Amino acid sequence: MGFLRDNWRVILLVVVLLGSTFALFAPPGLTSGSSPPAGGDNATRDGPTNLQFGLELSGGTRIRAPLVGVTAEEVEFGNESLASVEDNVTAELDGVPVTDVTAQRAGPDQPTNAVEVTAENVSTQQLANALDAAGYQHGDVREGVTETTRRQTVAVLESKINEAGLSGGTVQQVTTSTGEHFILIEVPGQDRSDVLDLVDSRGSVRIDIYYQTENGTYQTREAVLEQGDFRRIGAAEQGEGQFPPNVPVVVGEDKAEEFRQDVVETGVAQPGGTTCRYEDSPNNTDPCLLTKVDGEVVYAAGMSPSLASSMLSGEWTQDPQFILATQNFSEAQTLAINLRAGALPAQLDIGEGGEGTSSFISPSQGEDFKRDSLITGLIAVLAVSAVVFVRYGEAKVALPMIVTALSEVVILLGFAAAIGYPIDLSVIAGFIAVIGTGVDDLIIIADEVMQEGEIRSRKIFQSRFKKAFWVIGAAAATTIIAMSPLAVLSLGDLQGFAIFTILGVIAGVLLTRPAYGDILRALLTDDR
Repeated sequence: MGFLRDNWRVILLVVVLLGSTFALFAPPGLTSGSSPPAGGDNATRDGPTNLQFGLELSGGTRIRAPLVGVTAEEVEFGNESLASVEDNVTAELDGVPVTDVTAQRAGPDQPTNAVEVTAENVSTQQLANALDAAGYQHGDVREGVTETTRRQTVAVLESKINEAGLSGGTVQQVTTSTGEHFILIEVPGQDRSDVLDLVDSRGSVRIDIYYQTENGTYQTREAVLEQGDFRRIGAAEQGEGQFPPNVPVVVGEDKAEEFRQDVVETGVAQPGGTTCRYEDSPNNTDPCLLTKVDGEVVYAAGMSPSLASSMLSGEWTQDPQFILATQNFSEAQTLAINLRAGALPAQLDIGEGGEGTSSFISPSQGEDFKRDSLITGLIAVLAVSAVVFVRYGEAKVALPMIVTALSEVVILLGFAAAIGYPIDLSVIAGFIAVIGTGVDDLIIIADEVMQEGEIRSRKIFQSRFKKAFWVIGAAAATTIIAMSPLAVLSLGDLQGFAIFTILGVIAGVLLTRPAYGDILRALLTDDR
């Protein structure tokens, strides 16, 4: 019992190291961080460990862009309904749909009442003029969108990436030192064009009816079905025979009867069905159902005789199944993703002339970064080892110091593997910083306890160790305070560096420094 009591810190360090090793090398599925990737049934891993690598080390696409929009702050609309405000402002903006105008009351994310326009090519001056014309006093009108819109955009983009089965993809907000807000998307292992196709549109889906009126003119009844009107969305299907690629859906019960009435009133549902010739002869066609994505028609279709009969009799509302057809299977897949994820509240500004940037790192370049990072880490370890051995000249002091410092890296790697945190160059920089600060602290301990030559008494050792530990604790607190803003603010790559530097410092103060003290006591004192 005396041995356990005197060396419990060393034993605790060994237990934590064993747990970290298990997290690193255990078969996928046995650790909490080894969940199946999106779009797959079984957990997989690259290489012998459970570590996940970020974009820089695995290759892939990175997109960094602001959101399109302008926002007016301190808008005075009192208790007027938000819908009424949106309608009034929209009426003063030419060519802007009401869906692109959003009024928000002051709340946790928005300190004042605001009106936001997310349509392209609307300037701050145009919004200011529209508010003035609508009779609303307001404060500053700025470029950019509200915090609420940014958070909703991140959530929708995450859903899109997950629905597309892009394992390891991440979406987050980043803020520059000047207060500019960007959306950062990173998708390992994917080509730039594929990711841009997925995120470079708002993904707004609706069904319109194109039909001929009694006076012979054609008109469109808009939005008879929208994204929120479906209670089940199936997987994209290839289609066979006369059926084109499509997405099977089930219309919600609260919308089914209204939709049935729309197709009956406009003549889409009529005995014998309808044949749509919208693309070839829009002025000489039966009524058509138009599937639109971001306002563009992706498919125009009539109605089969069997479905039309079911609509006319009312039986369809008992089982309101429907298919949304497309020109090809790729479009069907994109349509399914948009329906499940929802429409983006604002579009990313990554088009021609936009402020957004995108880059692609090839997998081979990522492998080069892995190799170079490993070499850099080994050089750092060898350099630190050489300095320590030159400084002390005693293996019983230097060797435990090096092993203890490296154990912090193993603990951090195990933590990253357990939670599935992607390792990138900034995290590796944090590991190297941890090695450096860790060895600094261990040198402080060794110098303090050996300042007057050999020591034989445990009491003297403990007194000197406590003095050194106070210095280490103060240095650790300073590091944590200095790094905390980088860890909590959305500053991109700096965040990973700060997080793992802080974690390394905490692991050192709670685990490795006390354990090294116990090891030194056992090696240097007689009354062990």
